[in-house]
Amino acid sequence: MGSFTPPTRWQREAADPEAVLVKGVVHVEDPMVDRAVAEVGVEIVVVAFKEIAVDKAVAEARVEIVAVETAVVAFKEIAVDKAVAEVRVEIVVAVAFKAVAEALVVAFKEIAAETAVVDFEEEEGKELQRKYSCECFIVRSTHRLTSAKGLTQCQNSHGPGVPTQSNPEVQKVEDGLQQSYKSKKPTTELSFPHRPGYGTKGNPITLWANYFELVSNKDLVLYRYVVDVHPDAAGKAPTGGKLRRLFQLLIEQHFEEFRNYIATDYKSMIICRSQLEITEKVLSVEYRAENEDDPRPNSPTYELRLRATGTLSVGQLMDYLTSTNVSSVYDSKEQIIQALNIVLGHHPKTSATILSVGANRHYSLDPVHAEKFRLGAGLEALRGYFVSVRAAAARILVNVQVKHVACFEAVPLDQLMASYLASNGPNYYKLGKFLHHVRVEVTHIIRKNKAGQEVPRIKTIAGLAMKEDGHGLQHPPRVAKFGAGAKQVEFYLSGPVESLAEEFSKLGGPSSGGKGKKSGGKSGGKAGGPSGKKSGPGLPENEYISVFDHFRRFHNKTIKNIDLPVVNVGNRQNPSYLPAEVCIVVTGQPSNTKLSPGQTAGMIEFAVRKAAQNARSITTNGASVLGVRPQLNATLQNFNLSVTPRLIAVPGRVLMGPAVQYKGPRNANTQFGSWNMRDIQFTRGTNVPSWTYLSIIFRSQNDAWYGDYNRLKATIDDFRRTLSGTGVAGADPFLPGLSVQVSQDGSDHDAVIDDALGRLVKHERNLKLLLVILPKPITGLYNRVKFVGDVKLGIHTICVVGSKFAKNNVQYFANVALKFNLKLGGVNQSLEPSKLGIISEGKTMVVGIDVTHPSPGSASTAPSVAGIVASIDARLGQWPADIRIQASRQEMVSGLDELLTLRLKYWRAKNNRFPDNLLVYRDGVSEGQYNLVLEQELPLLRKACAQLYPPVDTKKGLPNITIIVVGKRHHTRFYPTSEENADNSSNPKNGTVVDRGVTEPRNWDFFLQAHTALKGTARPAHYFIIIDEIFHKQKVKPPFQNSADVLEDLTHNMCYLFGRATKAVSVCPPAYYADLVCERARCYLSGVFDATPMATPAASVVGGEREVDPGDVVIHGNLRDSMFYI
Repeated sequence: MGSFTPPTRWQREAADPEAVLVKGVVHVEDPMVDRAVAEVGVEIVVVAFKEIAVDKAVAEARVEIVAVETAVVAFKEIAVDKAVAEVRVEIVVAVAFKAVAEALVVAFKEIAAETAVVDFEEEEGKELQRKYSCECFIVRSTHRLTSAKGLTQCQNSHGPGVPTQSNPEVQKVEDGLQQSYKSKKPTTELSFPHRPGYGTKGNPITLWANYFELVSNKDLVLYRYVVDVHPDAAGKAPTGGKLRRLFQLLIEQHFEEFRNYIATDYKSMIICRSQLEITEKVLSVEYRAENEDDPRPNSPTYELRLRATGTLSVGQLMDYLTSTNVSSVYDSKEQIIQALNIVLGHHPKTSATILSVGANRHYSLDPVHAEKFRLGAGLEALRGYFVSVRAAAARILVNVQVKHVACFEAVPLDQLMASYLASNGPNYYKLGKFLHHVRVEVTHIIRKNKAGQEVPRIKTIAGLAMKEDGHGLQHPPRVAKFGAGAKQVEFYLSGPVESLAEEFSKLGGPSSGGKGKKSGGKSGGKAGGPSGKKSGPGLPENEYISVFDHFRRFHNKTIKNIDLPVVNVGNRQNPSYLPAEVCIVVTGQPSNTKLSPGQTAGMIEFAVRKAAQNARSITTNGASVLGVRPQLNATLQNFNLSVTPRLIAVPGRVLMGPAVQYKGPRNANTQFGSWNMRDIQFTRGTNVPSWTYLSIIFRSQNDAWYGDYNRLKATIDDFRRTLSGTGVAGADPFLPGLSVQVSQDGSDHDAVIDDALGRLVKHERNLKLLLVILPKPITGLYNRVKFVGDVKLGIHTICVVGSKFAKNNVQYFANVALKFNLKLGGVNQSLEPSKLGIISEGKTMVVGIDVTHPSPGSASTAPSVAGIVASIDARLGQWPADIRIQASRQEMVSGLDELLTLRLKYWRAKNNRFPDNLLVYRDGVSEGQYNLVLEQELPLLRKACAQLYPPVDTKKGLPNITIIVVGKRHHTRFYPTSEENADNSSNPKNGTVVDRGVTEPRNWDFFLQAHTALKGTARPAHYFIIIDEIFHKQKVKPPFQNSADVLEDLTHNMCYLFGRATKAVSVCPPAYYADLVCERARCYLSGVFDATPMATPAASVVGGEREVDPGDVVIHGNLRDSMFYI
C-alpha cells in the first residue's frame, strides 16, 4: 500500500466537505476537525442507510485496510464534530450503492454521521472487489493532497471539485472591456466613472469567495406582477405573518394550477415562469389561519390587485454581462436581479421550519438542524445565512454569508419572564418593554380542524397590566399597580354566561350561539373551552372578576405564581389579559432589544468562528437552509435554474505594507500589519499643559489601590514616565486628583460626574486634560464623562479601567499615551511621502463622512447624527471633527455644506490656502444610495467650496473632488486556497486586494483587507468610486501602471496611519475616524439612543423618550479643532 501524508490542521479546516460516491479511492477530509487529537486504536463500523433500497447490497462485507494513518469521524448528533484520530485502524465496511450518491452518506441513519475519512490506493480497491465478489462502490473525495504543506487540490475527474483557479472566461470579458475603453469612449453617459484598469501591484494569489454560480437556461423569461393589497373593511392593512398568509391564499384560491411555477416575496411581488391568466382586475381573498378548515365568522376579506409589469429575459442579462462593448446597456438589470432574488428566496420563505428576517436572511428552526446558542435572560442566538443574487462579469453569482440573530426563546412565557427578571432584577418596567410585541400561543383552549390538527391561537403582547388600561371604557379593568399579578387584575364580566362557548366565541373561537353583550375591559383570559358547561357554581354576572378566579372557575386552572405579572394581549384602549402560565412563546421571533454586555459576549462567542468553519457552513448547512441543492428546491428546478453550492475562485494580490515611521525618523518593525512602540517616540510629541486624574469608585468598595494614595501616586508616576518616553512632555499632574463614590445602580452617576468635573475645573482653571479612572467599563459613566467634558466644560477626558491601569503595564500605558498625544494635537506615526502619493504634495484635504442612525430600542425622538473629519496637512496625523443632528433615518447629510465649510476654514488657517483636491471617503452608504450621494451631497460640497474659494481657483475648476464610498456591512468574504497565502487565523494575509471576479467590470471598485483579523473571518472593506476628478487627471508614474494601482496603494497605506493603534486597520482612517465621531455623538445622546424605561409606568410605555436639543452635540470651543473623539 502507498504512503499517505496526514493533512495539516489548516488543510482539514479549509478543505471542501463535499464528496461523491464513485468506484475508486476512499479519501475525504473534514474541515471541522481542529481540536482534539487522540492516539488510540479504534474500530469504526460504517454502514449504509438501512432504509435505502439498493440493488446489490453486500452486508457485513469485511474489508481490511492496513496502515491507515489518519481517520476523521464527525457524528452530527452526538456532539463529536471536532475530533481527529491519528491511528492505525481496521474498518468494517458494508458498502452497497449501485447508483452514484451525490454526497458522502456513510453512517447510521439515526446518528447521521457526516464524514468518515480513510485512504488507500485504487489498485487495492479493485483487489477488494475481486476478493469479496461485489460491486464495491467506495467514497472518493473531490480533493487530493499535493504535499504535507499544500492545500487540497481538485484532481478528481469524477467529482465536481472546488476550483483553485479563477474562471478564464470571466477574465476574458474583464480584459476585453478594458481594451474597449482604451480604444473608444462609451457612447452612453455612465452614472459612475468606468474602471481605469485592474490593479497590478502586489503578489498574485488565488482566493475562494463566498459566492455560488447561478446557471440559467438562456431562454428563461420571467413574468413579473406587482400585488396591491387593499386594507380590510376596518381600514387596517395586513402586515407580517398575516400578509404572508394572504399571498398563500391568493395562490391557493386563484392560481393553484401555477403553484409550482410561482415565486413570491410574500409582500408585494409575484414572479412566474409563465403568464398568469388574470380574468379579474381585483381578486377577493377571505382570510383564514393556517390549518383552519373555514374562515372564522368575523374573518376579514381583502381585495388584491395584480398588475403585470412586464417580462424579464435572463438571456438578455447574460448577453450584457458577457459583452465587451463599452456602450452596451441593459436597463432591466436591477429588475431581473430583484426577480431572481425572489425566486431564490421563495423556498426558505415558504418553509415552516425556516425563519426569514427581511428580504434575504434565513435561519433554520428545525429542532434537529437549527444552530442555536443560549444568550440568557430569555434570548437565544440563531445561526443562519444571508443570500443575494449579484451580477458580475460573464456570470450571475449568489452571495451567501453566515449571519446571526438574537431571538426570544421558544419556552413557556412564565419561564421566559423568570429568566429575564433573574438577569435584570425585579424591574417590571423593563420587563414590559422587553415583552412588547412578543407573540405567544395560548394553551388553555385547544382548537382542531376536521383532520384533527391543532389550530394554534396566537396573541401579541401589548405590555403588562397598568392602571391606565381601558380608560375610556364604561367598566374599565381594575389594576392594582403596574405589572400586577392574576389576583390584582380584575375585569368586568357583563351579562349571564350561559355557556363557555359564548365566552369562547367572543375571542374568535367557533361560535355556538348568540354573541351576547360585549364586556368592557374583558380579559383575554376569558377564553373558555367550547364545552358548553359551566365550570362551577355561582358564576358572576355584571360584576368584576379577577383573572385568577376567572381561570379557576371557567378553565379549572389555578394560577400557581400569582405574583408574576399578567400580560395584555389586547391594547391599552381595550385590554385583554392572560396569565403567563397559559402562554408559550412562538418560535423564531427576533428580539429588537439591545443586548446586555453578557449577552453581547455570548453572541460574539457563538458568532466568531474560524474562516474555514464559516466556509464549510456556507457550502453545507447554508446550501440546505437556502435550498440551493436540486433535491431540496422544486422552485429552482421549475424555473430551469441551478446553483452549484461550491465557492468560486477569484484572483487577488497581496500588497506590501509601508514602513511606519516615528521620531528620528525611525521605522517600526512591522509584522502581519502590526508593530509595537518599544523604545520609539511619536513622530511629533506634545506638551501636556495642566492635567490630573478623577478616580471613581463604588460606595462601600475600595479602588484598585485599596485606598492607598501612595500606591495610586506610584502608578501615576509610572504612567507619566511612559508619557515622557513616548514623546509627550510637559507639566506633572497636579496631585492629588479627586476621588468620588457612586452607587452601582447608576441612579446618581450624572449628578456625581457633573459635580466632580465642575469642582476640578473650578479648582484648576487651566485644566486641559483629565484622566478618569473608572471602577468598571460602565457605559453610563463613560457617556456622562464624555458629554460633560466635550460639550459642557471643554476639557479632554481619557477613561481607563482602574483594575487594568493599576497593573502598571507599560504596553497599556503606551496605548493610553496614544490618546494623550492625539487629543493634544500631536502626530503619532507617519509614512514616507512617496507612500502617500498626491497627498504628500500638501494640496489635498482628505475627508471622512459618516451618519449613525437610531438602533433597536432607541426612543422615537432619537435623531440621526452626521459626523465629518478632515485632515489638516500632508502628514495625515490630525483629523479635527464636527457633528450635526438631522432627521431620523436620513442617510444623506443635509447640512454638509456647513460642516465642510468649518473644515475648509481650518485647513486654510493651517496652510494659508484652500486645498486643490478634496478626497472624500463616504462611509455607511448602501449600494442603492450611491446616486443619492451624487444628487444630494455632492452639490452641497460644491456649494461650500464656491462660497469660500477665490474666483481665480474656481475658474480653474478647483477643487477637484473624488468621492469613494466605503462599505463595511457588505457580505463578501475571501478564503485562501493555499496555506502559504494564509495568516495564522486561516484568513488571507493583510494587504489582500481583490478587484476581479466578484466586481462588475464597468464600475471602479475593489475589496481591500488591510488588517490581520485576530479572531473569526476577516471582513475586507469595499471601496466604490462614484466620482473622480483627481486620479484620472494625474499622470501615472512607475511602479504603477494605472490609476487603480495608485488608489489601491494609497488607500492601503493610509490604513497604517490610524493614530489610536499600532497596527493596520480594516478601514482607511478618514472613514474610521468619522465612525468614531458618530459613536461619540451617541454618547452625548445616550438618553434617546439607549433609552431605558424609568421607574414609572408612563416611561415604560414611551421608552424613556425626550426631545433632543441640537446643542447636545455642539462641541465646546476649546475642543472643536481637536481629535476630542479619540
